[in-house]
Amino acid sequence: MMDISIIVGTIVKIAIVVTITMLHVAYAVYFERKVIGHMQARLGPMRVGPHGLLQPIADFVKLFFKEDIVPSNADKPIFLIAPVISVVAALASLAVIPLWETFAIANINIGILYILALSSVGAYGIILAGWSSNSKYSFLGALRSSAQVISYEIAMGLSLVGVMMLAGSANLVDIVNAQSKYPFILIQPVAFFVFLMAAIAETNRAPFDLPEAETELVAGYFTEYSGIRFGLFFIAEYAGMFIMSAIAVICFFGGWKGPHFWILSHVPNIVWFLLKVYALIFFYYWIRATLPRYRYDQLMSLGWKLFIPLTLANIFVTGLVKLLY
Repeated sequence: MMDISIIVGTIVKIAIVVTITMLHVAYAVYFERKVIGHMQARLGPMRVGPHGLLQPIADFVKLFFKEDIVPSNADKPIFLIAPVISVVAALASLAVIPLWETFAIANINIGILYILALSSVGAYGIILAGWSSNSKYSFLGALRSSAQVISYEIAMGLSLVGVMMLAGSANLVDIVNAQSKYPFILIQPVAFFVFLMAAIAETNRAPFDLPEAETELVAGYFTEYSGIRFGLFFIAEYAGMFIMSAIAVICFFGGWKGPHFWILSHVPNIVWFLLKVYALIFFYYWIRATLPRYRYDQLMSLGWKLFIPLTLANIFVTGLVKLLY
């Protein structure tokens, strides 16, 4: 029988990680609106609280009490469960992400494969939402998302093969410990570039937000959603951004490890980890405010004709260097 202290410890870890993630989702939206507002010479949210700091709480209250409308011709059971699939897959991915060396809900040997598998499961929520809505806009968004996930999931998985070869493990803690001398970004810049672009496509963020392109598809796969179920898709998207940024930090930027000199060596590990994660999330916002949306054929060509060949070449070169040196 499992020791009760282990069960309690796991529950406490789950509560901490989910709480951090929910706060992240709430204020990542606020931060995004502020950042893009200033990039466009606007102020962003200013009404609710000082400098709009309570805006995420107001948004949550509005979504929670808003009417949850189900279209009359929708496949109701699937329509209702689709956003739950997306958000559960996103939150379940948090189980293997170590915030520092001794803090992870589940420190498993196949951490990277686990996250890649769950990112594929999350896509089912989007596909089912589009199909069950019985709307052409939603269905086209779902079709785009399924093709996009297949294309960029391959590139993302291949981009991490070089990292696993260098670390000799798919365990996320082992990968961070393998970067004790230097971060892998220095010797895997191509893999990092492909991973970052694939992560943007996986999370349906601009300029790869074709499944929800408002200029063509109203809101894409969640056109027919309202209220709290609409909010669940938002939670899944922003939690996905946090997870992908965390994986990039763990695999390419040394995870929670910071500089080993002067006063910086006394900064807590969790601070270094979150600083790196939010620097990458800021990059998401910067890209959104800077680049126009790709055409769909450009998006698919980029994945199949550029990113996948680049990652295969990176694996070959990494293996060759590892074999020779």
